[in-house]
Amino acid sequence: MNVVVCVKQIPDPAVPGELDPDNTLKREGKLILDESDSYGVEMALQLVEAAGGGEVILVSMVPNGEVSGLRTALAMGAARAVLASDPALAGSDALGTAKVLAKSIERAGDVDLVLTATESSDGYTGTVPGQIAATLGWPALTFAKKVETLDGKVKIQRQTETGYDTVEASLPAVVSVTAGVVEPRYPSFKGIMAAKNKPVDAVTIADLGLTADQVGWAGARQEITNVEAAPAREAGEKFEDDGTGFEKVVTYLENLKVL
Repeated sequence: MNVVVCVKQIPDPAVPGELDPDNTLKREGKLILDESDSYGVEMALQLVEAAGGGEVILVSMVPNGEVSGLRTALAMGAARAVLASDPALAGSDALGTAKVLAKSIERAGDVDLVLTATESSDGYTGTVPGQIAATLGWPALTFAKKVETLDGKVKIQRQTETGYDTVEASLPAVVSVTAGVVEPRYPSFKGIMAAKNKPVDAVTIADLGLTADQVGWAGARQEITNVEAAPAREAGEKFEDDGTGFEKVVTYLENLKVL
C-alpha cells in the first residue's frame, strides 16, 4: 500500500512572523514541518505497516527549495518525497496550491491513499484537501479521527460536534485527519541520519505540466489589498453587585442578542 502525505513547510511559529512587501508571509530561510502534518505522516506509517508493505511518500511545495521540514518527516520513516519548488509558486492561492499538489501526487507513482491535515497552521483555509480530491477526481473524506483501509476501501470516523459519523469510500481517496488522530513518533538518531540520503524529487511547475499563469500571483483568484494591526481590545463593562447583579447580566446579554 502506497500512501502520499501532503506536508507543508512553514516558518517557525515560535518566531514572530514577518510580511514581505506584497503582504504575504515571509518564507525565506529555514522552514519547519507544520505540526498538523505530523499526524498525517504518523497515520500513513501505521497504515503501511498494517498493510504489510508499501511506502509513505511526501509531497510539498515551496518557492525556495527548502527541505528542512521534509527531512523531519523523512526521519520519522517516510521513504521519499516530491518537492515542487519554483519561484513562480510565490503568491499561490488555495486552488493553485491544490493543482500543484495534485500533479505532484500523480508524479509520485501508484498511490492508494492521500492524507492531509485539516488545515495548515499558517493558512487556515481548510479548502485544499477537497480541492486536491476534486482535481484528481477522487473521493474526499474529511475530519477523520480514525482511519482504516480494507479490501480496496477506506473507512473513517468523521469527527462532528456531537461525536462522529462512519464514512467510507473506494480507493484511491483523499482523507484529511484531525490533530490528535494518532501520537506522532519522534525521529530517532538512526532515522535522522537515514533521512539525509532519502531521495527528494525536486520539480518545477514545467516538470508538472503546469504553466506560470496557473499558479502564483498570476493564477490567484484573490488579492491582498491591505494588512492592518488588530484593534486593541476594549475594556469590559463592570457591574457592582447590589443584589441585582444577575438581572444586569441578563439584560446585558439580551442587548447583545445572546439570550
